[in-house]
Amino acid sequence: MSQDVTIKITDRNGVTHEVQAPTDMNMNIMELIRAYELAEEGTIGICGGMAMCASCQCYVLNEVISLERNPDEEAMLWEAYHVKENSRLGCQIPITEAIDGLEIEIAPEQ
Repeated sequence: MSQDVTIKITDRNGVTHEVQAPTDMNMNIMELIRAYELAEEGTIGICGGMAMCASCQCYVLNEVISLERNPDEEAMLWEAYHVKENSRLGCQIPITEAIDGLEIEIAPEQ
């Protein structure tokens, strides 16, 4: 039986939201941000979660997940703006029980 996990997301206005995320729907962080409408419509997930844009770039604020990026994610962030050491693409972070307690900040718009 799956359970929801709690994730803290700081939006682009600096407001932190504590949200519940289902682990049984094969969602990722980008989709979660869209579902809770934490970014202006049309400014996140432009490529539909294919790691072909950096509109869902976020900064990982704690050590719940690895900062290691897959090759597609690395290539996209190489070309993006506002990239930091702790940058990840939200579409490349699946929602699983392992990310319970994750804290992220949505990067500025590209």
